[in-house]
Amino acid sequence: MRIDRTLEPLRAIGSLFYPAICAVCRAPVTRKDYICQGCLNKAQRIVPPFCAKCSEPFTGAIEGEFTCGNCARRTLAFDAAVSAYRSRGVVRFIILQFKYNRQLHLRHPIADWLLEAMNDDRLRAREFDLVVAVPLHPARLRHRGFDQAQLLARILALKIKLPLCPALKRVRYTTTQTAFDRAERIANLRGAFRLRKKISVRGLRVLLVDDILTTGSTLGECARVLREAGAQSIYALTAARA
Repeated sequence: MRIDRTLEPLRAIGSLFYPAICAVCRAPVTRKDYICQGCLNKAQRIVPPFCAKCSEPFTGAIEGEFTCGNCARRTLAFDAAVSAYRSRGVVRFIILQFKYNRQLHLRHPIADWLLEAMNDDRLRAREFDLVVAVPLHPARLRHRGFDQAQLLARILALKIKLPLCPALKRVRYTTTQTAFDRAERIANLRGAFRLRKKISVRGLRVLLVDDILTTGSTLGECARVLREAGAQSIYALTAARA
């Protein structure tokens, strides 16, 4: 993974003379913060009722667990996909700034959102053996300069004291998923990932990490590879859900 650190000393010196500001509204914040409380309060937290499988929120009156129509019509290899926030407004802005505008310091608040999602009832009391990040294709990694899921998974793994394992490799370059419907996304990703050589996940409990869940197709394909390699359980975790 290649991250340009040549400007970090300059940023450190600059922080002595310029006040820390919110990444969204530019209001002053403390040194350890990246987003002001006012903007954080606008983030849309995912709360029940939601799909037990993919965390898709449901706006109607319903009690207890349910499975959304999207999940009911297909087989997903992960046990559940848990997200902290909707990818709207402030949350979407922060993730896009991190992912496409190289605002790498924003990995810290996004990783905090992952940690928040770990308090979900589906994960709170569950034990895991390792953390696995959804990988970028080498060509996209060269273009972007960093793997956003890997950076987030590394911080999370340290916080929850689990090893980060590079179990998956993206072996086929895929075009962007944004213009595809669900069926096209699944077809586009089929065979895009494989287990790395000399890595075994047989019998292990895997926490699979990415930044955003849209339809679940990417996480589902990664989970399929891990499941076929013998993983005991696979729970997916993202900071946000579309």
